[in-house]
Order: sequence, then structure tokens, then C-alpha cells
Amino acid sequence: MSTALQWFKSSYSGSEGGDCVEVASTPATVHVRDSKAPDGPILTVSPSIWSEFLERVIRA
Repeated sequence: MSTALQWFKSSYSGSEGGDCVEVASTPATVHVRDSKAPDGPILTVSPSIWSEFLERVIRA
């Protein structure tokens, strides 16, 4: 990637570490990673797939 992504942690995440997810987005992609492993794998999806995922989580 030519530019660095700006990662955001959920406002529900505490400061003690634990189970946290970070998200970074560009106009064409949404990237998701484990905050405990910032150099680990990154899941990349389209903004429409991310929106659908969030809608289903909110309805659950």
C-alpha cells in the first residue's frame, strides 16, 4: 500500500488490552486486524460488505 492506513480501535475497547479489533478504511476498502497483532493478517473487504456486516451485528 502506498500510504499508511490510519487505524481506529472500537470505543468499546478498554485500555488494558484484551480482545480488540482495529479498523482502517479507504474509499475502496475496509481493513480489519487484531490490535494485539498489528503485523499479523489483515482482513480486507469492500465498504458495502462491511456495511452489511455491521447491519447484521447491530440486528443480532
